[in-house]
Amino acid sequence: MSQTEQHIKRIHDKLQQLLKEHAALQKENQKLREELNSVEEKMEAGQATVGSLQQQISILKLSGGEMNDADKKEFEKRINAYIKEIDRCIALLGK
Repeated sequence: MSQTEQHIKRIHDKLQQLLKEHAALQKENQKLREELNSVEEKMEAGQATVGSLQQQISILKLSGGEMNDADKKEFEKRINAYIKEIDRCIALLGK
């Protein structure tokens, strides 16, 4: 084998190795993206649970008469925000 052929063979072998590494990295990247999506979904579910629990706490405080004035004002603000959001949704559905 001539020196040029050996050089071409080394380049070809190196190229094949790089292509294999590239494919492996793409698989790993895809796996990590899927894992990230899964973690993000779990985080969103956790945040929704936290929000729901906070609402339940507020309702329990209100029903138990344990809310101070600041808590009552905050609760009223939340209720008003929900009402505005519902009105906005109704308006969008009406269009």
